[in-house]
Amino acid sequence: MKIKHLIALIALTMMASAIYAQGYLQGLGKKVAERARQKVEQKVEQKVDDAVDKAVDDAFEAPGKAVKKKRQSEPEASEPEADESNENPAADASSKASTPPPAKTMEATYAKSDFVPGDEVIFDDPVEGEQMGEFPSRWDLMQGNAEVAALDGHRVINLVDPSTTIAPLMKDMQAYLGEAFTLEYDFWGGDSQSGPWNSYMTYLINENGDAVAEIIIDADASGRCGWSKPSGDGGEQNFTAKNYRNKEWNHMAISFNKRALKVYINGQRVVNVPNCVRPVRLSIGRASWDDHVNYITNIRICNGAVPLYNRLTTDGKIVTYAITFDPGKATIKPESMTEIARIQKLMQDNPTLKFEVQGHCDNTGSAAVNDKLSQQRAEAIKAKLEEMGIASSRLTAVGKGSREPLADNSTDEGRAKNRRVEFVKK
Repeated sequence: MKIKHLIALIALTMMASAIYAQGYLQGLGKKVAERARQKVEQKVEQKVDDAVDKAVDDAFEAPGKAVKKKRQSEPEASEPEADESNENPAADASSKASTPPPAKTMEATYAKSDFVPGDEVIFDDPVEGEQMGEFPSRWDLMQGNAEVAALDGHRVINLVDPSTTIAPLMKDMQAYLGEAFTLEYDFWGGDSQSGPWNSYMTYLINENGDAVAEIIIDADASGRCGWSKPSGDGGEQNFTAKNYRNKEWNHMAISFNKRALKVYINGQRVVNVPNCVRPVRLSIGRASWDDHVNYITNIRICNGAVPLYNRLTTDGKIVTYAITFDPGKATIKPESMTEIARIQKLMQDNPTLKFEVQGHCDNTGSAAVNDKLSQQRAEAIKAKLEEMGIASSRLTAVGKGSREPLADNSTDEGRAKNRRVEFVKK
């Protein structure tokens, strides 16, 4: 067995220890932190032991044979491409992806989800218009390194180093989350064949700077959530995301309401915590080996979660940001089915209710393009509701383009509020 492999294995062990030395489990409660730390140490030790055993076995079974090199198809996170073509590490990985669940299956999962997205957008970053290779302009670096990369022609945030953590840039960086809020983002599924250490980590932080909740999802679809209780104790939950997709995009959604914390992966609820200390800010990071890739995009934070019927009775319309589309297209994303299913149920429960479905854009792009695209998106929603059993006579589709903004289009937050769907009572 070559000495460099032993050195690499020792380095991996030291890296795992360093992660916790940097305070990742701070504030989760001593008992919880100790249990989580022991589990990580056991995983690392097992990984090292397995690798050493395999290397020794290879040495005895095939004397003189070199240790197998890293697969050529395995993506490299440190060398993003300089353009938006598919010739980049993650795109190459996607060509060898396992078959994802059928679109209808994903839609059905989201339609049954109890996730309620917030209705006040306070941060929205689709990573559009960012400079390749530069640090993403709407984020602050807590540690490690991050840069803008490309995947399938779209901009993404590449969490480059194993210990990278970033936080959204806000006017008040210390406290911006309400007592009810939601966080959503898309993350690239790792390769579980090379180990479960392609991890995405979400930290919910209180006013003292302590992580009162830590949510981790690994490449093998396993996950862990640790949290602090108001009593000072801590809790921990392990979970498995049944519809997690390797080498594909996945969707993370986190809901917090006063003290209740829920976590969803691709529409499936995997964590349900009834009593957690309230956080006031958050950060996103990774804890992966060097040869993994960690990409995130379409990050959105919202405050509030007002029930649909309350919105309708108060304003005579429902304004929603939870129905989203592929960039520049009228293709409804599967995660939109959670909100569409709620609209369907509302209409089923109120048989006389009729809606004008309005598509709205920000002022990016020409008026002609925005008018056409918003009309197509409104029609796509109408068609989906009809497919779900709502009579066509109860729905009208209208594209409003960028003509009726709700907020200032000169700011990122304003443009995010203007990209919306409205269901106006008729």
